[in-house]
Amino acid sequence: MENKKDYRHLGAYGLLIENNKVLLIKKNSGPYHNKLDLPGGTIEKNERPIEALQREFKEEVGINIVESSLFDADSINFDWEYNNEILHVHHIGIFYIITKYEGKIKNVNIIDEVNDDSLGADFYDINKLSSEELSKIAIIELEKLEYSIK
Repeated sequence: MENKKDYRHLGAYGLLIENNKVLLIKKNSGPYHNKLDLPGGTIEKNERPIEALQREFKEEVGINIVESSLFDADSINFDWEYNNEILHVHHIGIFYIITKYEGKIKNVNIIDEVNDDSLGADFYDINKLSSEELSKIAIIELEKLEYSIK
């Protein structure tokens, strides 16, 4: 039997949907490498979830959140191979619906110290997305909004 290490991640994420299109980022690293994921990320020390969401949207997407509302909190579990180890991931998310924002969405991002995992953001037609291209946590949240992911 393999010995798995536990990896817990707590983040704040935003669902920005316009005309049945959802804003997603292309992940550069982590357990969702090369997948489309909801913008957001780690809640840092002494940071409230909404502050983390606002910071992450600015870093990953390039926009300022003006209005949002708390939507959900949930988690998933899965195994991830990282550095020749199997990690048992417990991904916990706090999710917000973004209703108003300012700025222009960055379609291409440079990976640096501030943005370490988003290759850029864009709107994707939810009805054309497949489960193979999405992060598991994004699938769960979109399905809670009554979208069907194939």
